[in-house]
Amino acid sequence: MAQHSPARTRICPDCDGFPAVAIDTGTRLDDGTRATLLVTCRRCSGTGSTRAAVPAPVAQREHA
Repeated sequence: MAQHSPARTRICPDCDGFPAVAIDTGTRLDDGTRATLLVTCRRCSGTGSTRAAVPAPVAQREHA
């Protein structure tokens, strides 16, 4: 049985990989269509993935 490999990109924890949504405002335009707003995720800026955290550098002591 084939094994699934994990995704290579890290999915954004805020939007779960769905970075842009269209929100209906409830009003209609002159041509009868609904007015919508396109909103993107703030954390990933609309990409759907985040970069891996960079580990902090470890301070090393000098041996005397």
